Amino acid sequence: MSITVKFFASLRERVGHSEAVVDAAGPLTARDIWARVAGTQPMPPNTLVAVNLEYTAVDRPVRDGDEVAFFPPVTGG
Repeated sequence: MSITVKFFASLRERVGHSEAVVDAAGPLTARDIWARVAGTQPMPPNTLVAVNLEYTAVDRPVRDGDEVAFFPPVTGG
């Protein structure tokens, strides 16, 4: 199974790269993908997750060929 992973804005600086590919077997969730790619960096609270350009829950299962993107929470004022 091959998953493309993208990190945006401050998350890109936190993990040290903007994109990665995860090759793995077995069922994985977006949270599992973060753990494999981000190393020791914990996922910040309220991180937004998109799978195939659709915002979703972090515990959503991912499949071969999916793209998983992580965005920092958006704030405004």
